[in-house]
Amino acid sequence: MRVLLTGASGFIGGHARRALDRAGYAVVPADRRHGVDFDRMLTVEDWLPHLRDIDAVINSVGIIVEWRGKTFENLHQRAPAALFRACARVGVRRVVQISALGADERAFTRYQRSKKAADDVLRGLPLEWFVLRPSLVYGEGGASAAMFRRIARLPVLPLAGAGRQFVQPVHVDDLVATLLQCLRSASGRLTLDVVGPRPLTLAEWLRVIRARLGRAPAPILAVPWWLAMAFASVARFALPILHPDNLRMLRRGNTADVAPLTAFLGRPPIGVEDSP
Repeated sequence: MRVLLTGASGFIGGHARRALDRAGYAVVPADRRHGVDFDRMLTVEDWLPHLRDIDAVINSVGIIVEWRGKTFENLHQRAPAALFRACARVGVRRVVQISALGADERAFTRYQRSKKAADDVLRGLPLEWFVLRPSLVYGEGGASAAMFRRIARLPVLPLAGAGRQFVQPVHVDDLVATLLQCLRSASGRLTLDVVGPRPLTLAEWLRVIRARLGRAPAPILAVPWWLAMAFASVARFALPILHPDNLRMLRRGNTADVAPLTAFLGRPPIGVEDSP
């Protein structure tokens, strides 16, 4: 099976490409390193030459913040929608979209809404589609995981709201296993939340990270939300991931029922304490 993999040089895409190679799939990478710039792939006609002899498509392109001219509208919405419509035109029936937890009817940030817009286009097409909505994805090479490790190393953990927000981080190996299962599945048309086995507060997750780093528990400095938001409004220009919208998403929480994923994989996902 020949699989077009967008974002093949990114964190998730890179892990997916290696797993697909090991599983015997013929991977056709589609990213800037291979001459495919999503900002220039906004029409069906742009995608048609890249779909010749392709059996399935996995879209793993995503950004958590807009920066250096990269926009949610182009990367999350217009380019994927054009790709999905091109698949329907030429008969590439199996399409897997990596969306995001929270890209649903309650979406309230531009990041979430842009993901949902492309998801809705895909779900409206006569394809064997899968929309995967992962929680925070961690693992080797992940930028967010590296940021949380840096925070966890601090002697005191300054956390908005004392770190009581709930997250349900999922290891990248589980997300990749879900991708492979989507390609093997007898049928599609499934939206699936991809989450870890149980919710944790942010403070609990950082304690797990510290323990894995061989460090003793650290005291938590509770930062008021108004102060955290004010800091993020300035700090995002140096560290884009600290955009206030990301804090707003964290404050709402990032969890889902793990039972559908467990049934789909035939096993529970990896716990943060047991991850590689």
